[in-house]
Parts: sequence; structure tokens; C-alpha cells
Amino acid sequence: MNLTTEYLGLKLRNPLVVGASPFSDNTFVAHQLEDAGAAAIVMRSLFEEQIDAEQRALMHHTESTAESNPEGTSYFPAFAEYQLGPDQYLKQLSHLKSSLSIPVIASLNGCRPGGWTDYAQRFEAAGADAIELNLYQLITDPTRAADDVEADMLETVRHVTGSVKVPVTVKLSPFHTSPAQFALALEHAGAAGVVLFNRFYQPDFNLEDLEAQPQLKLSDSSELLLRLRWLAIISPHMKGSLAASGGVHSAADVVKALLAGAHTVQVVSLLLKHGPQILTVTLQGLTAWLTEHGYESVEEVRGAMNLRRCPDPAAFERANYIKILQSWRI
Repeated sequence: MNLTTEYLGLKLRNPLVVGASPFSDNTFVAHQLEDAGAAAIVMRSLFEEQIDAEQRALMHHTESTAESNPEGTSYFPAFAEYQLGPDQYLKQLSHLKSSLSIPVIASLNGCRPGGWTDYAQRFEAAGADAIELNLYQLITDPTRAADDVEADMLETVRHVTGSVKVPVTVKLSPFHTSPAQFALALEHAGAAGVVLFNRFYQPDFNLEDLEAQPQLKLSDSSELLLRLRWLAIISPHMKGSLAASGGVHSAADVVKALLAGAHTVQVVSLLLKHGPQILTVTLQGLTAWLTEHGYESVEEVRGAMNLRRCPDPAAFERANYIKILQSWRI
């Protein structure tokens, strides 16, 4: 069975990629993931705030500001709380590259155009096979228009892709008015692919302290449904690579993502729950499904259930939406 796939111009032995997570911090664990079947690994993100603090030599100033301005940097972790500082990040990237035979993808996380994007060049120099650009931000200013937000994102992507030779993929939010159009705009700006989707943290309210309470919840297979919808919509139109991130917890989930048009799937929660060996089990399940259904390769499956064959995807979506609502009886 041929499980190979091409992602961002990289030839991968199978579609299973370890998503951005703490797994990249430990080389021994990274080796375990490679041995269990991981085709590539994405490092945890290096954040714009870390880079800015280092470049401006403002760590002490940041801490004093935190004491006097609760609206400012006190919301962010202290510099020492980040797991990998910028220099440590580059060293770990180089170490992983020299230790592993699978591709290593560096991750850069920011929210607006700025000097932090120059770190893409340092990633490339340290040996990164590709860069995942995570443009996380929550727009709370009601006067800021959506097209201004996307224009800033496209400017950032153009700056990064124009400064490096390695491929750059962009991790998208599902909260764009037209994700398909924006994915194509990112491709036009130089992105070699997109990752669908970023899992934003959702704070709860602490009713005793009356404070917002950050919490980390691992994904489950139900989250894959949103990814399947947009993979199926976008995949017929993009020339670049597509990755599903969020909700992949079984071989069946991998197959569904491939059918929708994904080149790879990123797994993190699955590994946190079950450890590296679950990758072997998942690959065995993927091989069994392909064999049972008469496929000889992953490439034969990819995109087989996207919307290329549907003459009017919007009407199809609307019709199924109405059918579901009408199916409920009391």
C-alpha cells in the first residue's frame, strides 16, 4: 500500500503529521513519534511577543509595566514562563533537524505585521523544512473592518514568503466570512498551503472570583466536521497543500479528511491521550480501510468527496441545512 503524500513540496511517507505541541521540546519523544510512524513534526509556536521582548531588550521594562498598567503586558506570561525562548527555539530546531530523518516544520505565531516575521529567515538558516505561520488574533475593536484585518494578514504572509525559500503554510481561523476566497488570496500572496483550522481557546467564567478562566480542552472527533466541510469546499480550487488540524482521533477520521481533500492531518490531542504508539495503530487502520475498499494509494482517495462534482455547492449546503432542521419531530 502506498501511503506517501506530498505536502508543501515535501514527500512524506504518510499523511500523519504531529501538530504544533510540546512534543517537539524533547528529542527523545520526537524520536519515538518518528519510530511510531510520524511523517513530519511541527514545533510549538514561537510568539511575536517573545521576539519583540528580546529584540527590544525590554524584559525588565515589561515586568515593571505589568505592575503599573493592568491593561498592558501583565496579561502575557513573564519572559521566563515561555517554554522555549527565541535562541533556545533555534537551537532545538537545529537539534531536531540533526537528529530526525523526517521533516521539521517551525511555527511562528503573531497577530500583526512587524519585525518578528524576520525570524522566518532564522528558521530557514537553522534548517527548517517549512514554516507554519499562525496568525492568531481576536478583533475586539468594533471600528476595525474585516477587510483591514485580512489585508494585514496578507501583508504579513507576503513579507514572510518573500524573505525565505522554504515553503510557508498559514494556519487559518474558521471565522472568516469567505474562507475559500481568503485561502486563495493567501496562495496568491505566496503561501504554499493552509491548515484548517486553528483551535482557539475558549475562556469560561469563574463564578466565585468573577474572572475569565482560561482552560485547555483536548479535541474530539466532532470537531472534524467543520474541517471536512471547508476542505471539501476549498480543495477543488487550491493548487497548494491542505492540512486538517483538529478532531482527528482515528483511522476513520484520517480517511474522511483525505476524502475531503487534505494532503495531511495534524494530530496532537490524540497523542496526548494515547502516546506515540497510537500513530502505528492509526496507520494500520488507514491501510486496512484502503485495502478493504480497493484503493492502492492515498493519492487515489484524496478529494474523492470534495465539491468538485457538485454543480452548485451553496445550494447543496443550503438544501441539507433545511433537511436537517425539518427532520426534527416532537
